Amino acid sequence: MWLLLIGAIVVLSFTHWVYSWINPKCNGKLPPGSMGLPLLGETLQFFAPNTSSDIPPFIRKRMDRYGPIFRTSLVGRPLIVSTDPDLNHFIFQQEGQLFQSWYPDTFTEIFGRQNVGSLHGFMYKYLKNMVLHLFGPESLKKMIPEVEAVATRRLKQWSSHNPVELKDKTASMIFDLTAKKLISYDSENSSENLRDNFVAFIQGLISFPLNVPGTAYNKCLQGRKKAMRMLKNMLQERRTNPRKQRIDFFDFVLEELEKDGTLLTEEIALDLMFVLLFASFETTSLAITAAIKFLLNNPHVLEELTAEHEGILKRREISDSRLTWGEYKSMTFTFQFINETVRLANIVPGIFRKALKDIEFKGYTIPSGWAVMVCPPAVHLNPEKYVDPLAFNPWRWEKSELNGGSKHFMAFGGGMRFCVGTDFTKVQMAVFLHCLVTKYRFKAIKGGNIIRTPGLQFPDGFHVQIMEK
Repeated sequence: MWLLLIGAIVVLSFTHWVYSWINPKCNGKLPPGSMGLPLLGETLQFFAPNTSSDIPPFIRKRMDRYGPIFRTSLVGRPLIVSTDPDLNHFIFQQEGQLFQSWYPDTFTEIFGRQNVGSLHGFMYKYLKNMVLHLFGPESLKKMIPEVEAVATRRLKQWSSHNPVELKDKTASMIFDLTAKKLISYDSENSSENLRDNFVAFIQGLISFPLNVPGTAYNKCLQGRKKAMRMLKNMLQERRTNPRKQRIDFFDFVLEELEKDGTLLTEEIALDLMFVLLFASFETTSLAITAAIKFLLNNPHVLEELTAEHEGILKRREISDSRLTWGEYKSMTFTFQFINETVRLANIVPGIFRKALKDIEFKGYTIPSGWAVMVCPPAVHLNPEKYVDPLAFNPWRWEKSELNGGSKHFMAFGGGMRFCVGTDFTKVQMAVFLHCLVTKYRFKAIKGGNIIRTPGLQFPDGFHVQIMEK
C-alpha cells in the first residue's frame, strides 16, 4: 500500500514537473515556441552542424513556425530568441536598465567568471576604458606600420611555402602580433607555445557542454587552464622584475593593480588578457579567411578592391613609403567590403542578455530572469532590408554609415557593449588586404567549405596558393 502511494506521489510530481517545464509561468503572454525536453531543452538541435550560408536551420524553422520572437531552452535555461530588429535595438538601448549582459554558465566557465562580458555597470566601463588605451585611435595610428610590416613578412613567407592553410596562417600572424602588443610574447623565443593552448580551447568552444575526459568541451577547459597558468606565471615574473618603462598592455595592467584603492583584481586582469587574446585573433582570422573566399568567388569585387589599393600607391610622392593613417582612412571601398564580409560571415551567431524585470514588447512578456538571445544572422540576411541578402555585394554599403552598429547591422555588437576592438579588427583586415592585392595573386587549391556549429568554421581547411605579381 505504502509503495503504491509513494509511486503515485512520484508519478504525480514528475508529471507536474514536466508540465511546468513545457508550460513555464509568466505574468503575461509568453512568445510562442517549444521548451523541448526537460533539462536538455533544444540544445542538441541548436548545436547541430550545418553547411547553410543562410539563417541557421534551427532559427529559420522556428521563425517560420512561430514568428520573429520565440521561446526555447538551451542547456537547461529558458530563452527568448529575437530575430526582430526593433526588439534587438530595444535590448541594446536598455543595457543596464532592463537587460544586462549574460552568457550560459558553460561559456562563463570557459571565459572566466570575471571576464569583461560578465561584468556590469561601472566595472564594465572601467575595463572598457582600459582596453581603449590599447585599441583607441591614437594607439592604432602608431600601430599601422607594425601591422603592415608583419603582413608583408608573412605574405612573403607564405608565397615560398605554397599552398598554405589560410585560417591557420592568418590566426598565427594575428595572434603573434596581438600577444606582442598585450604581453610582449615572442613565440620564437618562448619555451612554451601559448597559441597551442588557445587552439585546443577554440576547438571545443562551440561544442556540447559535456565535461568528460576526451570530449571537445573538456579539451576546451584544459586549454584554458594551461593558457591561464602561462599568463599567471608571466604576471608573477613581471611583478618580480618590474620594468622601468611601460612597453605593453601588461605593464599598464600592472600599474592599475598596484594603485591604491584599485578596482582591478588579479583574477579580473588575467581573465581580461585571456579574452583579449582570444577575441582579437580568432574572430579576425575567420573574417580574413572569409574575405579571401569571397574575393575568389567574386572577381569583379577583387578588381575593384585592387584598383583602390593600387590607386593609393600611385598617389604617393615616395613610391616605397609606408602606409599612413590618412591612406588607411581613404579606403572607402575596403570598408564597404569589410562590412559585407562580416555581414555574410556572421561570425558571432548570438548575443546574449538577461531580463532584469518583466518586460512587455509587441504583445509578449519576457519574464524577469529569462535569457534573451539576439540573432545577428537573421538580421543580416533579412530580405526586407538587404536585396538578395545571400549575394556578396559591397556596393550595397555605398550610401550607408560604415562605422558603428544599427538595427540592421550588428556584426560588432550594439549599444554600450559595441565591440571596443572593432577598429583594431578593421585595421588588421584593411592593411592585410592592401599588402595582398597590391603585391600578390592568389587562388584556392582546396577546401573552404563552411560549417556552422553554430559558429563559423573551415573544418576541412582552406588552402590558398599565393604568388608574387
